[in-house]
Amino acid sequence: MTTPSEILAPTGADVRELLRVSPGGAPVDLAAIDPRSTPGLPGLASTGPDRKGWARSQVRLIGAELARQQEMLFAAARTAEPVGSRRILMVLQAMDCGGKDGTVKRVAGAMNPLGLHIRSFGAPTAKELRHHFLWRIRRALPPAGYLGVFNRSHYEDVLIARVDSLVDEATWRARYDEINAFERELADDGVTVVKVMLHISHAEQGARLLSRLTDPRKHWKYQPADIDARARWDDYQAAYEEALSRCGTDVAPWFVVPADRKWYRDWAVAHLLRETFADLRLEYPAATFDVAGERQRLVRLLGQAR
Repeated sequence: MTTPSEILAPTGADVRELLRVSPGGAPVDLAAIDPRSTPGLPGLASTGPDRKGWARSQVRLIGAELARQQEMLFAAARTAEPVGSRRILMVLQAMDCGGKDGTVKRVAGAMNPLGLHIRSFGAPTAKELRHHFLWRIRRALPPAGYLGVFNRSHYEDVLIARVDSLVDEATWRARYDEINAFERELADDGVTVVKVMLHISHAEQGARLLSRLTDPRKHWKYQPADIDARARWDDYQAAYEEALSRCGTDVAPWFVVPADRKWYRDWAVAHLLRETFADLRLEYPAATFDVAGERQRLVRLLGQAR
């Protein structure tokens, strides 16, 4: 395989356009989205026969660009300019084995960890349960200048809370409007919200679970509750569909990424972030001091030290 020297744009349209859930509450049918599909992926004439290797090389190139964009975002936060309040929050949701950890490792892992703010959400603690469901989410938001990644998120409160009847129906149904209001508040505060559902098939999840039970190096990833959740697959798909439909808004859109092919998943999410950063039109902030004067001062000191 020849390693690509430049980033090749998706075909047809931006990845955000190809994978975005239509806003406005239109019904979402996950069964109509093929988890093995590759929307936007250039054809074989561009990728060559080794599409997996090509995509991974592209992710490395995009990662270098994302690192530069992230540095500019971080630098802007150190100024007094209004742009300094900006930050990005990527929300990752998926069924078990959907690839959330792998996406964080391969896409976010290409960036400087100093500018990353990664948080995972499991079952709420006793203390968290005494508060509103968004309390722990607010405490985990990224500071200005950071790229935040939520591995699971506030959407668990309309997913597992719904499927396992952890709260009554009236409570979880009211949360859709609360989530939309919360995300609108974030947007008004300079947060660009990118919500990604990694969409895997029932068969692929089964294969990945079996792999975790077969390979001793993967036993730590397995939880017996994973099988219980798998038995409720249809219920979870219905819960996801309603969350995608009810909470796919202009200020906080949902993107459904076909995720059976890990290499395509990483390529698509990398492009989602690349396109998001491009919209911010970031630049390195101008110096707030006399650069020439400071350089002369340093040169004099260096000369005195000889």
